Amino acid sequence: MALQNLLPRIAICAILVSMASTATAQAPAGRAAIPVNGCLSLPKHAELKAALAQAASAEMSGLNNHMWATIIDRDGVVCAIAFSGKARDSQWPGSRVISAQKANTANAFGLDSSSNSDGSGQSKGLALSTANLYSAVQPGGSLFGLQASNPVDTNVAYRGNPAAYGLPSDPMVGGKIGGVNVFGGGLPLFADGQKMVGGLGVSGDTSCADHMIAWRVRDILKLDHMAGVGGVSGDPMRPDNIIYDIGSNGQSAGGFGHPKCVNTGDQTKLPPVIQ
Repeated sequence: MALQNLLPRIAICAILVSMASTATAQAPAGRAAIPVNGCLSLPKHAELKAALAQAASAEMSGLNNHMWATIIDRDGVVCAIAFSGKARDSQWPGSRVISAQKANTANAFGLDSSSNSDGSGQSKGLALSTANLYSAVQPGGSLFGLQASNPVDTNVAYRGNPAAYGLPSDPMVGGKIGGVNVFGGGLPLFADGQKMVGGLGVSGDTSCADHMIAWRVRDILKLDHMAGVGGVSGDPMRPDNIIYDIGSNGQSAGGFGHPKCVNTGDQTKLPPVIQ
């Protein structure tokens, strides 16, 4: 084939290669290959922000701080991040990533009844809040070391323009954050039919208040279809509730206790979960 006939084809190939390279370069690291289908059925940014503001206003325990909240899907993909207050620095800046870490933890260690097969699994599911993990991960506890098992992906946590943090365009959205957190503020999300669909994390106040506010957010969003789901709290209508059973010896009577905090609220007054 004559050289003059090859030149147009070479030029076209060069353009296609250039376009592919540009697309790869422009795609945020860690986002392009991550499916987000699980987020489609979960609350969007506006719903999460409104629920967080309502819950934070209603809960009087703790330090009365503004809050961060994150929702992730069952695959650990960040779906939405929001804050209460006027601006993204009205809260502790570190609580943005902590809220995502809590959401990941609650999702990562929760099950619904679909886990039950071939004589194993949980026939009623198993809901654990991050508060339920506190005592179990202490030295000598049954889950000691769990908190170091799934590190936060810092490339996802801190990428992008901070001006977008807490907005619908938060650069963490669409990424897998990872992380394990072992104090109050993270809850599993159960949709209608007691199907587990992800996790919620709230951070910005004492860990006890974080749990209370997260509980109220989940209640407002109606992602607490958990009546009868297995848990460790001893309350079938609040299966993943925080437990205050740490004695003067520093040990949790049931193995899943959490310390009390400044201005601790009454966890038994939280709204019961729904069928």
